[in-house]
Amino acid sequence: MTSFKLVGLKLPGKTTNENGQSGRDCGSLWQRFETENIAQQIPHKLSEDVYAVYFDYDSDENGTFSYFIGCKVDDTLTTPPHLDVLDIPEQFYHIELAKGKMTGCLTDAWKRIWQSEIPRKFGYDFEIYSEKSRDWNDAEVDIYISVNTP
Repeated sequence: MTSFKLVGLKLPGKTTNENGQSGRDCGSLWQRFETENIAQQIPHKLSEDVYAVYFDYDSDENGTFSYFIGCKVDDTLTTPPHLDVLDIPEQFYHIELAKGKMTGCLTDAWKRIWQSEIPRKFGYDFEIYSEKSRDWNDAEVDIYISVNTP
């Protein structure tokens, strides 16, 4: 997949999956994203899709990592001063589908990923929340896992 630019909110500092910390940290960032209507404040969005990105891994899923929520924008956009920017580099991906009732279907999908033999790169992994994920009782979320080779 080619590189692209996102504008939105970055979690201050890093988080970890240990003791459910990432669930609390990422959940709080989602709450802020929603309550402050961040998606509506992003100019020149290329779609209404929302990206949740896991990146800057210290090691693997057991280490610390950074988290970002935002929307895809034109590369030439000047980022509004109150928002953050994240450039996603060109990478190869394995795509996993989370399907079912939210947020349990996401938890199940990530457990499958962690237990799989996918040759993970631990680069920039992301979930795409599109029209297919609007109904939380029957959602579909594509999870893009960065891999070393196609």
